[in-house]
Amino acid sequence: MSKKLFIETFGCAMNTRDSEHMIAELNKEEPYELTMDASQADLILVNTCSVREKPVQKLFSELGQYKKQKKEGAKIGVTGCTASHLGAQIIQKAPYVDFVLGARNVSKLAHALHTPKAVEIDIDYDESQYAFGEYRSNPLKAYINISIGCDKQCTFCIVPHTRGDEISIPQELILREAQRAVDSGAKELFLLGQNVNNYGRRFSDNSQKSSFTQLLREVSRIDGVERIRFTSPHPLHMDDAFLEEFASNDKICKSMHMPLQSGSTAILHAMKRGYTQEWFLNRAKKLRQMVPNVHISTDIIVAFPGESLEDFEATLDVMREVQFEQIFSFKYSPRPHTAAIHLPNAIEEAEASRRLTQLQALNDELLDTLAAKRVGNRERVLFEELKSDGYVQGRADSNMLIKVKGSEELLGTLRDVEITQAGRVGNVAKLL
Repeated sequence: MSKKLFIETFGCAMNTRDSEHMIAELNKEEPYELTMDASQADLILVNTCSVREKPVQKLFSELGQYKKQKKEGAKIGVTGCTASHLGAQIIQKAPYVDFVLGARNVSKLAHALHTPKAVEIDIDYDESQYAFGEYRSNPLKAYINISIGCDKQCTFCIVPHTRGDEISIPQELILREAQRAVDSGAKELFLLGQNVNNYGRRFSDNSQKSSFTQLLREVSRIDGVERIRFTSPHPLHMDDAFLEEFASNDKICKSMHMPLQSGSTAILHAMKRGYTQEWFLNRAKKLRQMVPNVHISTDIIVAFPGESLEDFEATLDVMREVQFEQIFSFKYSPRPHTAAIHLPNAIEEAEASRRLTQLQALNDELLDTLAAKRVGNRERVLFEELKSDGYVQGRADSNMLIKVKGSEELLGTLRDVEITQAGRVGNVAKLL
């Protein structure tokens, strides 16, 4: 009988891909059956995120629950970014945890599993050319890492201290993985990196140099690739060649994540983002001119240390000007190993909450206006999920969630639809 695995994944798409790699690594040794019931599992993995403070605080309460639920002989492993920065402290605080595996050490899973109280957290470990086994949670979509680590030194971000220096994966390995994914039925490829459009800056060997723009062209030439997405590009590296490839390449989905973080040039400087408000607006304006139907999403942090009301208003001004179709917004979260934790002029919690509420209220207003304009629009949708109410749901080229009346024969198909009802998040459409 195969063993059972329970895995809980927090955080970004890269963590999702790391979890897929862990499943593949386990299956190299012996088959594991995924279970949604931790009490039935022989191995419980918690793949963590440390970008914000709250998930880290929640980790130990979750581990305590798994300790109570787990069956006799089952093991618990903590993996991911929190594992990288807390390391042995996790076992000290939760001695029932069997091993700790950092985000840059996924290929060491089998070793950690069989080594009592193993702590593998080397952020300089190079997995850029490691041949992971094949496992994908969604047969229609393939996540593909194109780089590991991050060279940016944003003062609010812990990621360089959990995933190490940035190394690009050789283009031939990416293309080979993309071809395998398409051959196994994937219609959409999702290229992943902390700063994807900085691809090619550093390889760990003498691999042929390539830019992200060149990589996009090569991936799009693979027979069978129908859609290409990527995350996250950095606004600093959005040069004209990159935007032109995005606009002209029909296989690239017309949704762009542009992490703003702040609309104030002064705060952007304090964050060490490397660009100004003017640069960001210039890139967003050019993008909308080149691709009128583009869907732009962003990340915003409010109440960064020293953020004045004028700085905050500058962020709201950028929101009004760009008209983002989606915003991920958060209060500043102090993180260890970051420069911002030492900055003066912290914003009081009540004021930080007020600013976040105001920003999200503006976002709702803008989304309602955009939604009203979408009724009657045509979209092309990859249908992926059968809903319980007689609908089938998928994502449009623009990344919007759209559902239509239908049944399982729509699953895995790309169809043109016309939007009949539009909301802030989901939309209803009819098939064309």
